[in-house]
Amino acid sequence: MPAAMLAVLKVGPGAEGVELASLPVPAALPGTALVQVIATGICGTDVHIAHDEYAYEAPVVMGHEILGTVIEVGDDGDSGWLGARVACETYYSACERCDWCRAGRRNLCPNRRSLGSFEDGGFAAFVRVPVLNLHRLPEGLGELDGVLAEPLACVAHCLLDPAVVSAGDAVLVTGPGAMGQLAAQVARAEGGDVLLTGLPKDAERLAVAESLGIRTTTESAPAEAFDVVIECSGSAPGAAAALRAAKRGARYVQVGIFGRDVSLPVDQILYKELVVSSGFASTPVSWRRAMLLLEQGRVQLGPLVTRTVPIEDWQQAFAAAQAGEGIKTAVTQA
Repeated sequence: MPAAMLAVLKVGPGAEGVELASLPVPAALPGTALVQVIATGICGTDVHIAHDEYAYEAPVVMGHEILGTVIEVGDDGDSGWLGARVACETYYSACERCDWCRAGRRNLCPNRRSLGSFEDGGFAAFVRVPVLNLHRLPEGLGELDGVLAEPLACVAHCLLDPAVVSAGDAVLVTGPGAMGQLAAQVARAEGGDVLLTGLPKDAERLAVAESLGIRTTTESAPAEAFDVVIECSGSAPGAAAALRAAKRGARYVQVGIFGRDVSLPVDQILYKELVVSSGFASTPVSWRRAMLLLEQGRVQLGPLVTRTVPIEDWQQAFAAAQAGEGIKTAVTQA
Protein backbone atom coordinates (compact mmCIF):
# COMPACT_ATOMS: atom_id res chain seq x y z
CA MET A 1 0.00 0.00 0.00
CA PRO A 2 1.39 3.44 -0.87
CA ALA A 3 2.13 5.94 1.87
CA ALA A 4 0.48 8.86 0.05
CA MET A 5 -2.41 9.45 -2.33
CA LEU A 6 -3.84 12.21 -4.50
CA ALA A 7 -7.07 13.75 -3.25
CA VAL A 8 -9.45 16.55 -4.24
CA LEU A 9 -9.66 18.87 -1.25
CA LYS A 10 -11.93 21.74 -0.30
CA VAL A 11 -9.46 23.98 1.53
CA GLY A 12 -11.10 27.40 1.50
CA PRO A 13 -13.85 29.68 0.18
CA GLY A 14 -15.10 29.59 -3.39
CA ALA A 15 -14.35 27.34 -6.32
CA GLU A 16 -10.72 28.44 -6.15
CA GLY A 17 -10.63 26.77 -2.72
CA VAL A 18 -10.78 23.31 -4.33
CA GLU A 19 -7.43 21.75 -5.19
CA LEU A 20 -5.61 18.49 -5.87
CA ALA A 21 -3.15 17.58 -3.11
CA SER A 22 -1.13 14.68 -1.76
CA LEU A 23 -2.27 13.22 1.57
CA PRO A 24 -1.18 10.29 3.75
CA VAL A 25 -3.18 7.10 3.22
CA PRO A 26 -5.44 6.62 6.27
CA ALA A 27 -5.47 3.43 8.32
CA ALA A 28 -8.49 1.50 9.53
CA LEU A 29 -9.41 2.22 13.15
CA PRO A 30 -11.64 0.15 15.45
CA GLY A 31 -15.14 0.06 14.01
CA THR A 32 -13.99 1.28 10.60
CA ALA A 33 -12.84 -0.13 7.28
CA LEU A 34 -10.37 1.14 4.73
CA VAL A 35 -11.92 1.15 1.26
CA GLN A 36 -9.82 1.27 -1.87
CA VAL A 37 -11.77 3.56 -4.14
CA ILE A 38 -12.67 2.37 -7.62
CA ALA A 39 -14.67 5.46 -8.59
CA THR A 40 -16.64 8.24 -6.96
CA GLY A 41 -19.52 10.00 -8.66
CA ILE A 42 -19.81 13.78 -8.81
CA CYS A 43 -23.04 14.94 -7.20
CA GLY A 44 -24.73 18.31 -7.46
CA THR A 45 -23.91 18.64 -3.77
CA ASP A 46 -20.20 18.58 -4.64
CA VAL A 47 -20.73 21.53 -6.96
CA HIS A 48 -22.67 23.32 -4.22
CA ILE A 49 -19.82 22.67 -1.75
CA ALA A 50 -17.29 24.02 -4.25
CA HIS A 51 -19.30 27.25 -4.45
CA ASP A 52 -20.03 27.47 -0.69
CA GLU A 53 -23.73 26.73 -1.21
CA TYR A 54 -23.68 23.66 1.08
CA ALA A 55 -22.17 23.33 4.54
CA TYR A 56 -18.65 21.92 4.86
CA GLU A 57 -15.65 22.02 7.18
CA ALA A 58 -12.33 22.71 5.47
CA PRO A 59 -9.96 21.13 4.81
CA VAL A 60 -11.85 18.05 3.70
CA VAL A 61 -11.54 15.50 0.91
CA MET A 62 -14.68 15.86 -1.20
CA GLY A 63 -16.89 13.15 -2.72
CA HIS A 64 -19.51 10.86 -1.21
CA GLU A 65 -20.86 8.64 -4.02
CA ILE A 66 -18.25 6.00 -3.33
CA LEU A 67 -17.67 2.65 -5.03
CA GLY A 68 -14.75 0.58 -3.76
CA THR A 69 -13.32 -2.59 -2.28
CA VAL A 70 -12.70 -3.19 1.43
CA ILE A 71 -8.98 -3.88 1.95
CA GLU A 72 -8.53 -3.42 5.71
CA VAL A 73 -10.70 -3.49 8.84
CA GLY A 74 -10.00 -2.22 12.31
CA ASP A 75 -11.59 -5.15 14.15
CA ASP A 76 -11.01 -8.85 13.54
CA GLY A 77 -14.73 -9.42 13.90
CA ASP A 78 -15.31 -7.42 10.71
CA SER A 79 -12.95 -9.53 8.59
CA GLY A 80 -15.89 -10.84 6.57
CA TRP A 81 -15.93 -7.52 4.76
CA LEU A 82 -12.42 -7.95 3.35
CA GLY A 83 -12.51 -8.07 -0.43
CA ALA A 84 -16.16 -7.01 -0.62
CA ARG A 85 -17.22 -4.63 -3.37
CA VAL A 86 -19.19 -1.94 -1.56
CA ALA A 87 -20.99 1.35 -1.70
CA CYS A 88 -21.07 3.59 1.37
CA GLU A 89 -23.66 5.55 3.31
CA THR A 90 -22.70 9.20 3.42
CA TYR A 91 -22.76 10.04 7.09
CA TYR A 92 -19.66 9.21 9.06
CA SER A 93 -21.15 9.86 12.48
CA ALA A 94 -24.16 11.27 14.32
CA CYS A 95 -24.53 12.39 17.92
CA GLU A 96 -26.80 9.39 18.85
CA ARG A 97 -28.38 11.54 21.58
CA CYS A 98 -30.72 14.03 19.90
CA ASP A 99 -34.43 13.41 19.39
CA TRP A 100 -33.88 12.47 15.74
CA CYS A 101 -31.09 9.97 16.42
CA ARG A 102 -33.10 8.37 19.20
CA ALA A 103 -36.04 8.06 16.80
CA GLY A 104 -33.85 6.24 14.27
CA ARG A 105 -33.55 9.26 11.96
CA ARG A 106 -29.78 9.78 12.09
CA ASN A 107 -29.90 11.47 8.67
CA LEU A 108 -31.60 14.45 10.38
CA CYS A 109 -29.11 14.75 13.25
CA PRO A 110 -28.03 18.42 13.55
CA ASN A 111 -24.53 17.20 14.43
CA ARG A 112 -24.25 14.66 11.64
CA ARG A 113 -20.81 14.57 10.03
CA SER A 114 -20.94 13.42 6.43
CA LEU A 115 -18.30 12.07 4.08
CA GLY A 116 -17.10 14.65 1.58
CA SER A 117 -18.24 17.68 3.57
CA PHE A 118 -17.21 17.20 7.23
CA GLU A 119 -15.15 14.00 7.02
CA ASP A 120 -12.74 12.95 4.28
CA GLY A 121 -14.58 11.43 1.35
CA GLY A 122 -14.02 9.50 -1.84
CA PHE A 123 -12.18 11.77 -4.27
CA ALA A 124 -9.03 9.91 -3.28
CA ALA A 125 -7.47 6.48 -3.71
CA PHE A 126 -8.52 5.34 -0.22
CA VAL A 127 -11.22 6.37 2.25
CA ARG A 128 -11.87 5.32 5.85
CA VAL A 129 -15.53 4.69 6.68
CA PRO A 130 -17.42 3.11 9.57
CA VAL A 131 -18.22 -0.55 8.95
CA LEU A 132 -21.80 0.42 9.79
CA ASN A 133 -21.87 2.43 6.55
CA LEU A 134 -20.90 -0.38 4.21
CA HIS A 135 -23.32 -1.99 1.79
CA ARG A 136 -22.29 -5.07 -0.18
CA LEU A 137 -23.35 -4.63 -3.79
CA PRO A 138 -25.45 -7.32 -5.48
CA GLU A 139 -23.75 -9.72 -7.87
CA GLY A 140 -24.03 -9.04 -11.56
CA LEU A 141 -23.78 -5.25 -11.53
CA GLY A 142 -21.71 -3.47 -14.14
CA GLU A 143 -18.20 -2.24 -13.38
CA LEU A 144 -19.26 1.28 -12.32
CA ASP A 145 -22.95 0.78 -11.46
CA GLY A 146 -22.18 1.06 -7.75
CA VAL A 147 -21.26 4.72 -8.19
CA LEU A 148 -25.00 5.37 -8.37
CA ALA A 149 -25.98 3.20 -5.39
CA GLU A 150 -25.88 6.13 -2.96
CA PRO A 151 -28.04 8.46 -5.07
CA LEU A 152 -30.44 5.56 -5.64
CA ALA A 153 -30.74 5.15 -1.86
CA CYS A 154 -31.51 8.87 -1.58
CA VAL A 155 -34.25 8.56 -4.21
CA ALA A 156 -35.61 5.50 -2.42
CA HIS A 157 -35.79 7.56 0.78
CA CYS A 158 -37.78 10.27 -1.02
CA LEU A 159 -40.15 7.98 -2.91
CA LEU A 160 -40.46 4.70 -1.01
CA ASP A 161 -40.26 5.63 2.64
CA PRO A 162 -43.23 5.99 2.72
CA ALA A 163 -44.36 5.15 -0.79
CA VAL A 164 -45.64 8.16 -2.74
CA VAL A 165 -46.47 6.43 -6.05
CA SER A 166 -49.31 3.95 -6.47
CA ALA A 167 -49.92 1.69 -9.46
CA GLY A 168 -51.58 3.65 -12.24
CA ASP A 169 -50.55 7.11 -11.00
CA ALA A 170 -49.63 9.68 -13.61
CA VAL A 171 -46.15 10.81 -12.55
CA LEU A 172 -44.19 13.84 -13.73
CA VAL A 173 -40.43 14.06 -13.07
CA THR A 174 -38.74 17.38 -13.78
CA GLY A 175 -35.03 17.36 -14.59
CA PRO A 176 -33.21 14.54 -16.48
CA GLY A 177 -30.03 14.51 -14.41
CA ALA A 178 -29.00 11.51 -12.35
CA MET A 179 -31.62 12.06 -9.64
CA GLY A 180 -34.38 12.60 -12.20
CA GLN A 181 -33.39 9.50 -14.14
CA LEU A 182 -33.36 7.42 -10.96
CA ALA A 183 -36.64 8.90 -9.73
CA ALA A 184 -38.27 8.08 -13.07
CA GLN A 185 -37.11 4.48 -12.89
CA VAL A 186 -38.16 4.03 -9.26
CA ALA A 187 -41.56 5.60 -9.91
CA ARG A 188 -42.05 3.26 -12.87
CA ALA A 189 -41.01 0.29 -10.74
CA GLU A 190 -43.83 1.24 -8.36
CA GLY A 191 -46.37 1.14 -11.20
CA GLY A 192 -46.43 4.81 -12.18
CA ASP A 193 -47.04 6.06 -15.72
CA VAL A 194 -43.96 8.30 -15.87
CA LEU A 195 -43.12 11.36 -17.96
CA LEU A 196 -39.62 12.86 -17.60
CA THR A 197 -39.24 16.47 -18.70
CA GLY A 198 -36.19 18.49 -19.64
CA LEU A 199 -35.04 21.42 -21.74
CA PRO A 200 -34.05 21.22 -25.41
CA LYS A 201 -30.39 21.25 -24.31
CA ASP A 202 -31.09 18.01 -22.41
CA ALA A 203 -31.66 15.99 -25.59
CA GLU A 204 -28.81 13.54 -24.94
CA ARG A 205 -29.90 12.97 -21.33
CA LEU A 206 -33.48 12.41 -22.39
CA ALA A 207 -32.33 9.95 -25.06
CA VAL A 208 -30.75 7.80 -22.33
CA ALA A 209 -34.07 7.74 -20.46
CA GLU A 210 -35.92 6.83 -23.65
CA SER A 211 -33.50 3.95 -24.25
CA LEU A 212 -34.58 2.63 -20.84
CA GLY A 213 -38.27 2.89 -21.75
CA ILE A 214 -39.09 6.18 -20.01
CA ARG A 215 -41.34 8.65 -21.85
CA THR A 216 -39.77 12.11 -22.18
CA THR A 217 -40.59 15.57 -23.45
CA THR A 218 -39.05 19.02 -23.78
CA GLU A 219 -42.45 20.68 -23.92
CA SER A 220 -44.27 22.24 -20.99
CA ALA A 221 -46.16 19.71 -18.92
CA PRO A 222 -49.95 20.16 -19.00
CA ALA A 223 -51.50 21.86 -16.00
CA GLU A 224 -53.24 19.80 -13.30
CA ALA A 225 -52.54 16.50 -15.07
CA PHE A 226 -50.41 14.46 -12.64
CA ASP A 227 -51.10 12.53 -9.45
CA VAL A 228 -47.47 12.80 -8.34
CA VAL A 229 -44.87 15.40 -9.35
CA ILE A 230 -41.22 14.81 -8.47
CA GLU A 231 -38.98 17.85 -8.77
CA CYS A 232 -35.38 16.84 -9.53
CA SER A 233 -34.03 19.83 -11.45
CA GLY A 234 -33.14 21.94 -8.43
CA SER A 235 -34.30 24.98 -10.38
CA ALA A 236 -37.08 27.46 -9.66
CA PRO A 237 -38.62 27.10 -13.16
CA GLY A 238 -38.65 23.31 -12.77
CA ALA A 239 -40.32 23.51 -9.37
CA ALA A 240 -42.87 26.05 -10.60
CA ALA A 241 -43.71 23.81 -13.58
CA ALA A 242 -44.14 20.84 -11.25
CA LEU A 243 -46.49 22.77 -8.96
CA ARG A 244 -48.61 23.87 -11.91
CA ALA A 245 -48.69 20.32 -13.35
CA ALA A 246 -49.93 18.74 -10.11
CA LYS A 247 -53.58 17.75 -9.92
CA ARG A 248 -55.72 18.95 -7.04
CA GLY A 249 -54.94 16.76 -4.06
CA ALA A 250 -51.74 15.49 -5.69
CA ARG A 251 -48.33 14.83 -4.14
CA TYR A 252 -45.32 17.10 -4.69
CA VAL A 253 -41.89 15.62 -3.87
CA GLN A 254 -38.79 17.83 -3.74
CA VAL A 255 -35.65 15.87 -4.62
CA GLY A 256 -33.39 18.49 -6.23
CA ILE A 257 -31.35 20.95 -4.17
CA PHE A 258 -31.61 24.63 -5.13
CA GLY A 259 -28.56 25.76 -3.14
CA ARG A 260 -30.11 29.18 -2.57
CA ASP A 261 -33.44 30.83 -1.80
CA VAL A 262 -35.85 30.80 -4.74
CA SER A 263 -39.27 32.30 -5.48
CA LEU A 264 -42.05 29.80 -6.13
CA PRO A 265 -45.85 29.93 -6.62
CA VAL A 266 -46.45 28.29 -3.24
CA ASP A 267 -50.12 29.30 -3.24
CA GLN A 268 -50.54 26.33 -5.58
CA ILE A 269 -49.95 24.12 -2.54
CA LEU A 270 -52.85 25.75 -0.70
CA TYR A 271 -55.28 26.06 -3.60
CA LYS A 272 -54.78 22.43 -4.64
CA GLU A 273 -54.27 20.95 -1.16
CA LEU A 274 -51.03 19.35 -2.29
CA VAL A 275 -49.18 16.92 -0.05
CA VAL A 276 -45.54 18.06 0.02
CA SER A 277 -42.69 15.78 1.04
CA SER A 278 -38.98 15.26 0.52
CA GLY A 279 -36.09 13.29 1.95
CA PHE A 280 -32.64 14.29 3.17
CA ALA A 281 -29.81 11.93 2.24
CA SER A 282 -30.57 8.26 2.98
CA THR A 283 -31.40 5.83 5.76
CA PRO A 284 -30.61 2.16 6.36
CA VAL A 285 -34.17 1.34 5.26
CA SER A 286 -33.77 3.22 1.98
CA TRP A 287 -30.47 1.44 1.34
CA ARG A 288 -32.19 -1.93 1.79
CA ARG A 289 -34.87 -0.86 -0.66
CA ALA A 290 -32.24 0.35 -3.15
CA MET A 291 -30.27 -2.90 -2.96
CA LEU A 292 -33.48 -4.90 -3.51
CA LEU A 293 -34.33 -2.83 -6.60
CA LEU A 294 -30.89 -3.66 -7.98
CA GLU A 295 -31.10 -7.35 -7.11
CA GLN A 296 -34.46 -7.61 -8.85
CA GLY A 297 -33.22 -5.71 -11.91
CA ARG A 298 -35.99 -3.12 -11.62
CA VAL A 299 -33.53 -0.21 -11.91
CA GLN A 300 -30.64 0.09 -14.35
CA LEU A 301 -27.63 2.16 -13.34
CA GLY A 302 -24.94 1.45 -15.94
CA PRO A 303 -26.33 3.63 -18.76
CA LEU A 304 -26.42 6.62 -16.40
CA VAL A 305 -22.61 6.73 -16.00
CA THR A 306 -21.90 8.77 -19.12
CA ARG A 307 -18.34 9.94 -18.42
CA THR A 308 -15.30 8.86 -16.42
CA VAL A 309 -12.38 11.15 -15.59
CA PRO A 310 -9.09 10.25 -13.83
CA ILE A 311 -8.55 12.09 -10.57
CA GLU A 312 -5.77 14.17 -12.11
CA ASP A 313 -8.40 15.72 -14.42
CA TRP A 314 -10.90 16.43 -11.65
CA GLN A 315 -11.48 19.99 -12.88
CA GLN A 316 -12.92 18.64 -16.13
CA ALA A 317 -15.28 16.45 -14.14
CA PHE A 318 -16.49 19.35 -11.99
CA ALA A 319 -16.95 21.56 -15.06
CA ALA A 320 -19.00 18.85 -16.80
CA ALA A 321 -21.21 18.39 -13.74
CA GLN A 322 -21.76 22.13 -13.34
CA ALA A 323 -22.60 22.52 -17.04
CA GLY A 324 -25.07 19.65 -16.93
CA GLU A 325 -23.11 17.57 -19.44
CA GLY A 326 -24.11 13.92 -19.52
CA ILE A 327 -25.84 12.32 -16.56
CA LYS A 328 -23.24 11.00 -14.10
CA THR A 329 -19.55 11.78 -14.26
CA ALA A 330 -17.33 9.53 -12.14
CA VAL A 331 -13.82 10.31 -10.91
CA THR A 332 -11.77 7.12 -11.27
CA GLN A 333 -8.50 5.89 -9.80
CA ALA A 334 -5.63 4.60 -11.94
